Amino acid sequence: MTALKKLPHNKHFANQLLRNVMAALAILSFSIAIGISGYCYFFNLNLVDGFYNASMILTGMGPIDAAPTDAAKLFAGFYAIYSGVAFLTSVAVILGPVVHRFLHQFRLDIEE
Repeated sequence: MTALKKLPHNKHFANQLLRNVMAALAILSFSIAIGISGYCYFFNLNLVDGFYNASMILTGMGPIDAAPTDAAKLFAGFYAIYSGVAFLTSVAVILGPVVHRFLHQFRLDIEE
């Protein structure tokens, strides 16, 4: 039988969680930048309105301004699909270390 491994130190967990939060923020920042540029270009909105629309789509709340052209409708549709995946990916990246630590602790509890 192999020796029982200990749960990694809290500092290691905090560092891993911080790295994952930073990665998720990078994904969300990139996603919001795509949305802002698309809404400003296709919908002829200013930066604040573009941010407002992009953030509402990215979080799943839905569109604010109606799409004036077919190109704007296509952008909004593809951005909505992309946003769903990007947001869920960000949540999974953040929760990864938490779930990993929980499962590791659960395994240690069972093996003891």
